[in-house]
Amino acid sequence: MMRARALGLGLAACAVLLLAGCEHGPTAAQREAAAQAQAATQRLEQSQQELKLYREMLARKDIQLAASLGQQIEQMYPHTPAASAVARDLPALTAAAAKQAHAQRLAALWDYQTGVPMAGGTQNTASINDTRSDGSQGNIQLILRRHSAWGQSVYLYAHAPGFVCKSICRVPVSVDGGKPQGWAAYLPPTGEPALFIKDDRRFIGMLEKAQVIELRVDLKQGGARALKYEVGGFKPASFPPLAKKG
Repeated sequence: MMRARALGLGLAACAVLLLAGCEHGPTAAQREAAAQAQAATQRLEQSQQELKLYREMLARKDIQLAASLGQQIEQMYPHTPAASAVARDLPALTAAAAKQAHAQRLAALWDYQTGVPMAGGTQNTASINDTRSDGSQGNIQLILRRHSAWGQSVYLYAHAPGFVCKSICRVPVSVDGGKPQGWAAYLPPTGEPALFIKDDRRFIGMLEKAQVIELRVDLKQGGARALKYEVGGFKPASFPPLAKKG
């Protein structure tokens, strides 16, 4: 009888201990495992949302944003189905996006004006500033001009006092890193700080096929100067011939 009573008391004690364990909740290890599982689920959901947006950008042909999203998915969600989905096409997409961004940057360097009244006539112009060695834009313009009275011209335009050139001078010009060639140039008789290229038609034809044109000039203030023009974004259609008079 006493033995049965002791056994009953032992079982009751065990029940109390079990109840106390339940009241204390999961262990630290269990809580950590649950948190990790929840984080993994959230990470998977977020990666799928990013993948959906990536595919939307591809459908819209916004390859620059798509490439950026693809890189973000690979970096933030490695070893996920989303990362695997973008991995195959991302290198080619990134290259295409970089090429597109470069072309857009080059195109943005040009400024076009059409049908502008000037000195009793009308003119169309295309102009671009030189690119400095640090990549910033300089202040010497290369200008293509078509004027209803003056015809077609190609010239450099700087701040006063302008360029050094006696009569007809030779300006070294190189295209896309090629060997420099001397081009005949002259100062305008009206005294503007400009330097005109004599063979404007040939120069424009050369420019339309070039990526980079470099010239070496002499300035009245500053001496010899190497000028670099990233002309690859030139759009001939934005520099149209003047309408013929009827």
